[in-house]
Amino acid sequence: MSSLVIDLVLCGLAYVVLIYFVATLTRNSLKRRDSNGDEGDGGVENLTPPKIDLPPGVIWPSDVPQGARPEPVDF
Repeated sequence: MSSLVIDLVLCGLAYVVLIYFVATLTRNSLKRRDSNGDEGDGGVENLTPPKIDLPPGVIWPSDVPQGARPEPVDF
């Protein structure tokens, strides 16, 4: 047999062994994670959006006073 065939067989064997070890390690960690029963950060859900500090003169569209007309801009 040529050295190319031997190299390909050895690489294939190393690939199979590597995939086997990765699959067994991943399966064990997935079992531990699923059996935990915890979801999220302890059951505390904070659904309020964060308060973002905007620069001066910038406001959110929802904070615009009702009935206020924008000032005309001269070019």
